[in-house]
Amino acid sequence: MSTMVGEMTIEDAAREAAGNWRTFTCFVWDRARDLDDADNWAILYTHNRDSDLLDESNAAAIAKALTPYSESDDPEVVFESHSHWAVGHVDGFSIRVFKDGDITEAFRTYHGLAERLAEYPILDEGDYGKREHDATIENIDDAAWRVKRDYELPEGWQGDVFSWFREHRQSAVENRDDRGGYPEETDLRDAFNALGYRLAS
Repeated sequence: MSTMVGEMTIEDAAREAAGNWRTFTCFVWDRARDLDDADNWAILYTHNRDSDLLDESNAAAIAKALTPYSESDDPEVVFESHSHWAVGHVDGFSIRVFKDGDITEAFRTYHGLAERLAEYPILDEGDYGKREHDATIENIDDAAWRVKRDYELPEGWQGDVFSWFREHRQSAVENRDDRGGYPEETDLRDAFNALGYRLAS
């Protein structure tokens, strides 16, 4: 929804968002019973159990920007996680869109982020790059489950192998389906040999 919101004026986006949870199919929002102005609130989801790295990164950037609005006795943002039959859970937040007839600062902040996403898909390049790197390191270890039994590998070998790929065979660690790089077994053997790892005796 972020991109769609970002393509609207803030006034139109606020009118569209407020009370949106009433249109959700097979949905009950328990917090609505505790609010006197539930129709002034929106529920916005940012990611789910199966989200890719970009969605997770943008969700983290949105959460960081909105956290100050969640830290009071009368918050304008409440972070939420809801169960979902298809993806296990969906995560995001409820946000007060209007207060006393005016658009809240919390929603203005969210709309500003949505405008940025409508122009460019990454909110925090540094965070996204780190997630790509960390996922690739994990994938290297996973991809080598069979090959690594044939070698004597030093502590931290995954990082050394990643660096070798970046310098000599970038295709082996190119991001796949936004889940990080995942090298082939032949690539791993080439890296192990080039790095001088000894064959296990």
